[in-house]
Order: sequence, then C-alpha cells, then structure tokens
Amino acid sequence: MSKRFDQYCPMAHALSLIGERWALLVVRELLKGPKRYTDLVDGLPGIGTNVLATRLRELEQAGVVRKRKLPPPAASTVYELTEYGAGLDEVMHALARWGIRSLGPPGPGDELDPGWGVNAFPALFNPEAARGVTETYVIRVGDDVFTLRLDDGCMQAELGAAEQPAVDVQTDIDTFYVLAAGDLDPRDAAEQGRLRFEGDPQAVARCFQVLSFAPRGAVAAPGRPVVV
Repeated sequence: MSKRFDQYCPMAHALSLIGERWALLVVRELLKGPKRYTDLVDGLPGIGTNVLATRLRELEQAGVVRKRKLPPPAASTVYELTEYGAGLDEVMHALARWGIRSLGPPGPGDELDPGWGVNAFPALFNPEAARGVTETYVIRVGDDVFTLRLDDGCMQAELGAAEQPAVDVQTDIDTFYVLAAGDLDPRDAAEQGRLRFEGDPQAVARCFQVLSFAPRGAVAAPGRPVVV
C-alpha cells in the first residue's frame, strides 16, 4: 500500500488506496464481474504476475476487493469488488470520458475486446439526456453489434441485436468516435454515407445525445474544440 499523504484530503486518501500502477486497471476488469487470477492476467496484458498479486493483496487490505471460493463443481477462487469497491464505477467512467477526448479513435493496430461496447456505453452514457426516454437502439460498429435499452434515465447495454428497436444504426469506429465526441451530427453522417440506419430518424439523434463524451462543461481537451 502506498504511504498515506501527509494531509487530510479525501482525494489523497483515495489515491493512497487505489493510486498504485495497475490498481485501477484491476478495478476496471472486476467491474465486469468476478474474475479468476488467470482471467485477470489475460485481461491485463503486460502486467507481471508478482505485480498483480501485490495489487490484489493491497486492494483486499483496502476493502476494495475480496476473494471468494466458488462452490463445487467449479471450486475456483475468484476476485470481486466489494460494495465499497463497486462504488468506483462512476469514477472509472468519468476517467474514461476524460481520457478518450485526447486518446482518439483506435488505430489499425489496436485490438478492441469483442464486448467493448458493453463497457464503453456506460462510460459514454449521459443520464440527463435520457430523462423521459424509454426506447431501444441497436448499434453496429464494424462487425460488433450491441443493444442499448433506455428506461427513463437508466441504461442497459448488451451484446447482440434486439428485435424491433427504435432505430438500428450501422457505422464504423472512426465515425462512431466523432459522433460520440459531438463533432459530427448524425444527419450529416447519414448524408455523407458514414452512417446508415433503419427506423426513426429522431431516435438516431437521441441515441448520440445519450451516448456522448462531449464535455459536460466548458473545458476542452488539448487540441480539441469546446463542445457544450
């Protein structure tokens, strides 16, 4: 565990618990659900097994992670977030929204997990834009297909295509990025042939108001325009 900072500050205290290298990425993996040690190794390419073991031990000591043995026939030991640790979900989503603004879209050599949208959509989700909206979207980005279900400010993301969505959208990852950034209007994307859809045109606009990492304030990332 990192040494406590010599000050009374909630941020300093939080960093003393989860500020070590790889710690937040371990939390990221466990936000997806309980994982075996080998699952964590696979999900964190480049981490040394000694480093992972140390981070898990420190996170357990901090009350962020707990270890549990599954009942037979599995009988495997898994790591999972405690209730306290699960409270980091919005912290992680806020970090992701902040980071993606300067990271840019994935390049040709970047590999995305097949279920990337299930994790990315909650980070992009703007609940204020979803107030009073109850509808379902199918979102196809390249070969990846996801369903987004909205229910009055709440969202559920899942793999695969739902039947009879309000709109079924097809685009590529670069276009999805600029749409989510607020740098391209869905109507313009459709006119340019970068986005195709079946269903309600207004639902397309709502979809990319709900899925957005456009700044929810007035500060833009370096090199990017302010979008409010």
